[in-house]
Amino acid sequence: MKRNVLSLVIGALLASGPAMAQETAEAEAPAPVQATDSETEATTLGTIMVTARKREETLQEVPVAVTAFTPQALDKLNVRDLADLDAQVPNLTVYAARGSSSTVTAYIRGVGQSDPTWGSDPGVGIYLDDVYIARPQGALLDVFDVGRIEVLRGPQGTLYGKNTIGGAIRYISRGLPRQLEGFGQLTVGNYGQLDAKAAIGGPIGGEDSGLRARLAVASMNRDGFGENTYTDQPVSDKEINAARFNLGAYAGDDFDVQFAVDWLDDKSGMRGSQMLAANPLNAFFPWLGAFPPLDDRYDIRSGMRNLNDFLGKGASATVNWRPNENWALKYVIAKRESETNSNIDFDNTPARIADVGGFYADEQVSHELQANFDAGGRARGVIGLYKFDGEAGGQIRNTFLDSPYSPLPAAARFGISEGTVFTNSIALYTDWTIDLTDSFKLGVGARYTDEDKRGVVLNRGFGDPGFTTPVVTLANFDKTTNFQNVSPKFSLDYQITPDIMVYGLATRGFKSGGYNIRANTVSVPRSGEPYDDESVDSFEVGSKMSFLDQTLFLNLSAFHNKYKDIQLSLFTALPNGTFFGDFTNAGAGTVNGLEVEYQWLPSRHWVISGNLAWLDAKYDEFQYSPSPGTIINIADEQKFTNAPDFSGALNVEWRTDFANGGNLSMRVSYSYQSDVVATTEVPRALPPGSPPPISQDGYGLISAGVVYKPNDSWTFSLQGTNLADEKYLTTGYNIPALYLYTGFYGPPRQYSLSARYDF
Repeated sequence: MKRNVLSLVIGALLASGPAMAQETAEAEAPAPVQATDSETEATTLGTIMVTARKREETLQEVPVAVTAFTPQALDKLNVRDLADLDAQVPNLTVYAARGSSSTVTAYIRGVGQSDPTWGSDPGVGIYLDDVYIARPQGALLDVFDVGRIEVLRGPQGTLYGKNTIGGAIRYISRGLPRQLEGFGQLTVGNYGQLDAKAAIGGPIGGEDSGLRARLAVASMNRDGFGENTYTDQPVSDKEINAARFNLGAYAGDDFDVQFAVDWLDDKSGMRGSQMLAANPLNAFFPWLGAFPPLDDRYDIRSGMRNLNDFLGKGASATVNWRPNENWALKYVIAKRESETNSNIDFDNTPARIADVGGFYADEQVSHELQANFDAGGRARGVIGLYKFDGEAGGQIRNTFLDSPYSPLPAAARFGISEGTVFTNSIALYTDWTIDLTDSFKLGVGARYTDEDKRGVVLNRGFGDPGFTTPVVTLANFDKTTNFQNVSPKFSLDYQITPDIMVYGLATRGFKSGGYNIRANTVSVPRSGEPYDDESVDSFEVGSKMSFLDQTLFLNLSAFHNKYKDIQLSLFTALPNGTFFGDFTNAGAGTVNGLEVEYQWLPSRHWVISGNLAWLDAKYDEFQYSPSPGTIINIADEQKFTNAPDFSGALNVEWRTDFANGGNLSMRVSYSYQSDVVATTEVPRALPPGSPPPISQDGYGLISAGVVYKPNDSWTFSLQGTNLADEKYLTTGYNIPALYLYTGFYGPPRQYSLSARYDF
């Protein structure tokens, strides 16, 4: 009974802030729950059940570490897309990739991948309704009609497989309702923001028909944060239309089939950026004049077409069957495909110093079969089989220093990198919990993955700006390599008291190797060979605790990660004056960290929540070749990217109920991040006088919101983010061969007013 009471009180805290459901690193978060008191002043909620290990368990039975967000928490925190989760999750870094507004870059505990091309895999897995999104393009998902969002910290190799070496972010849309329901929402804000979202769902043919459906649509629009002063076009604007449709057929409680379709069309423009230093190569374009850095952090001066289009769609079918009380079977088949067309002006000027146009296309088909066992005894678990087939390809057109006065030959000025990566992967996994005693539990699991990866690469230099006459072949190969991996997991948890649980966890994750689609085998022969997969062995201890009559919820974790065969994207200079986009296993590292998540309910009217994080990420090995045949370790000189030493957030909320049944909540939030390196360079390899790797000093962000709910149907909210208009870098380009030193900044001050009607 005490354990149930604890779950009820913790649930009350989850209703007001991020649901701090600390679960196993291979976990789902709590399903949304209903308050027994008023939503704003609730002190207890219904029992919270989780499917942390792909089977149903109570919140207090599952070890660390997941942060989960209910729809109410997302609304109150004004989470508009996945990047807004950054401050609310310890040791999470999420932002739009350089040059794009919808391509995601995600790091968890210092582990991720910043290269958005199709040739490399991400280090943090993004999932939409249990379906893995293999490529980062279009994966910076906007929030609409969401059931919950979960951020799983640490390697997820056992239950989620490859490319979740840092963790996973799971976006779960609303389920299928038994009764007619829906909503409509309109949001207006500065920078011409105009968002419209709506959904409707319910039974088809009556409540007893066994058919249910839901349709959700969204249109999200905003003017640019800046402009292209050369063409008067907006940059960093937003123009996204999206839709999801779900249909379920239910034959009693033991069998159902659910179909899902999603579509997203993003026609947002180029992302604005700022020249951090003047580019002397402008002298090769005297008819254009000089272009010193602009004052505004979002304005550019580009002669390229404003192109940043993404079209993505997916479909899935899920079959659930419970043949008896002990077993539950689940089968998911899914297909996803997308196309991306974008231009990136590296130099931010009308001069064609570094103008890049890219086209990406990918297609994937996945199958997953799960069998869950729970007979009510001391052992319960899941066995699964997963198959993934993917094809990702594209073309990058590079124009470097295209001027009559250029010292570069034509073949170095005009180049195309093109190719396709084929992935065929199959995995078998299992995860079990064994009750050694009533309070002491053992968790064991493992996943075996066998993956073939084929790279077809053709990179050429051309003699003309139209790319019609190839004059040199830099790489031309069709190769296949195989990776095999075993990812084990062991956990122990002990319920010291009904209010205190401690645990220990050891896991392994890996990220697939592959081929460098920018290979230049003429200048760098090894670039035609496959790079290895990378791996992380993670060791974690922690506790889940409640105090003060279960009004203070405190979660602690400490981890030690051994990071091997780290994959890094490096831009290095070539003797002909151009640069080479290298992708290689740089070495090894050690990542240590501490995480604290807290929620305190000092009274019925106040809720205080947030997190603190410390991270110590260091290279143990970083291989550098200063000359042919010579390799030295420069680990002491290199720093991890996107790995701040300190970060944290504080949310203070006041809330009250009105006599007429309405309620009001007001929130102020502050988040902080210490200094961080935003790009990866090898200082020893840089020419004398080159600028250092792009970095960002420590900074804090302030946000606030007011949510007024006059009745059960209407909700009005006023929200503001980055209220101090803090200027902070997220990433950039530092390519000394072309004197490129460009920074991409986080969003400016924004405010919005929303009205929502639920029925």
